Amino acid sequence: MVTIVGFKSFENEEGKTFHSLVVQGDLEAVKSKETNNVYFTAKTALVSCTFNETTCKELIGTKMPGLVKRVEVEPYEYTDPSTGEISTLTFRNRYFTDEQDAEENEREEIISRNIEEMESVI
Repeated sequence: MVTIVGFKSFENEEGKTFHSLVVQGDLEAVKSKETNNVYFTAKTALVSCTFNETTCKELIGTKMPGLVKRVEVEPYEYTDPSTGEISTLTFRNRYFTDEQDAEENEREEIISRNIEEMESVI
């Protein structure tokens, strides 16, 4: 289950504003690599939508079936807004309608990586 916790507005190349909903997955317990302490978190993901700003605001708090999972992507730079530190990341969080959809995506990614590795050997 995911919950719509907010939305973000963007402008496309043509100058038109569009919105994406921010969905949050279930609570997760994670162990810190630095302190070894357990803390709670929940993954969030942006999901494109066709709604106007008013509808996006009204949808906050809505629960929907699905889950948010981490997926591997091409490396990209991320700037931490609080520190200005730039990091290179190789993952994004993505919304899936169900576990089967997420597993299918994971299989496709593994196959794609294996093909790339085989091509680099040849």
